[in-house]
Amino acid sequence: GCRMRTLAWLGITSLCLGAAWAVPAKEERGKAEKPKADLALYENLDLDNYDLTLDSYGEILDLSNYEELYDYGDLGPKIEVGTLAPRPKDPAALPKLGTTAQTPKLPPPTTASPVHLAPVPAQALPSCRLCLCIGTSVYCDDANLEHIPPLPPETTYLYARFNRIGTIRASDFTGLKKLKRIDLTSNFISWADVDAFRLLPSLQELILPENRLTALPELPRSIVRLDARLNRIPSTGLQPEAFRELKELQFLHLSDNQLDFIPAPLPQSLRSLHLQNNNIQTMHEDTFCDSQDHSQIRRALEDIRLDGNPINLSLFPNAYFCLPRLPTGRF
Repeated sequence: GCRMRTLAWLGITSLCLGAAWAVPAKEERGKAEKPKADLALYENLDLDNYDLTLDSYGEILDLSNYEELYDYGDLGPKIEVGTLAPRPKDPAALPKLGTTAQTPKLPPPTTASPVHLAPVPAQALPSCRLCLCIGTSVYCDDANLEHIPPLPPETTYLYARFNRIGTIRASDFTGLKKLKRIDLTSNFISWADVDAFRLLPSLQELILPENRLTALPELPRSIVRLDARLNRIPSTGLQPEAFRELKELQFLHLSDNQLDFIPAPLPQSLRSLHLQNNNIQTMHEDTFCDSQDHSQIRRALEDIRLDGNPINLSLFPNAYFCLPRLPTGRF
């Protein structure tokens, strides 16, 4: 009987020891097999077919319906501001541990009378003290200006929107040969000198919407975009054949004014003509096309807005034969 009990205890002991040895071995095998299983999951992924470029966004985003597209290419290179001071190039300039920096001593006061700087009148301040200058761009938005401030001679882009500017004088832009864009949106401009812009040889964009203009000054031949929407310009406020010689003009936006007729002749370079919400009632056959040349094709002019006028476009079928598409308006 004692021998049987002894054998039974020995059997139970051997089973327990075997189980204890088997658990770590199983865990080690699991650890060894797990990376193989994880690697098997990635074998089916083809990372070579991932397109990380932004070219495909052009198929999703349609920017053609935007009334205003702002180009910020005039901004200078981005400046990154860090939170750590730069390392000194000379290791000897590093402070030694355990030393205390000495406070610099101020020079003793002199007995000579102090020098007082004469005050500078606000109207004589350059625009870089009244506004913000970044590179060759001057930003004067919402600065409560009543006049165009003096501009640096290298100015290329001027933004003076949302101010109280009432008049534009020819002397405001004298000598600015590099000026390409003037944006005076939302001011109180009711008058501009005839030569205020005509003598600017590089001007490409003149943006004057939401003002009180009743006449449009002469424009330089370099102009590409004119935006004078939401003003009070009648047809008598335009120079005769004002746009004939503007061979670079592509965008002419005069909607929400008081025009009685379409300002013809229009240059062949024109791509977009917005005249909606005026008082246009009639149209000449030669407004867009040459009635004597029925083989003419005017491919550039694809965007004509005449909606919101009392004109019935169906009464002038011979005026559109050279256009790639009909004007937008009431037929």
